[in-house]
Amino acid sequence: MDMNSFFNDMQSKINQAIENSPAKDIEKNVKAMMTQGFAKLDLVTREEFDVQAQVLAKTRAKLEALETRLAELEAKFAADKD
Repeated sequence: MDMNSFFNDMQSKINQAIENSPAKDIEKNVKAMMTQGFAKLDLVTREEFDVQAQVLAKTRAKLEALETRLAELEAKFAADKD
């Protein structure tokens, strides 16, 4: 038996032992409890956050453009009024 097959066999047996151990159940239960806890905190995913950040950036750009346009129109109105 060469060393590669020995280590592969050992790794396979360790993985099988972990799959059949209570540690796997504990991991599943902890993940479920954390998921429930995070759901109660009303958190958002990173993807949702990034999408909202993009929407905010676009909204800011539009607002700045509108503010500039409004200032131009006010200046034009003031000049026409004189």
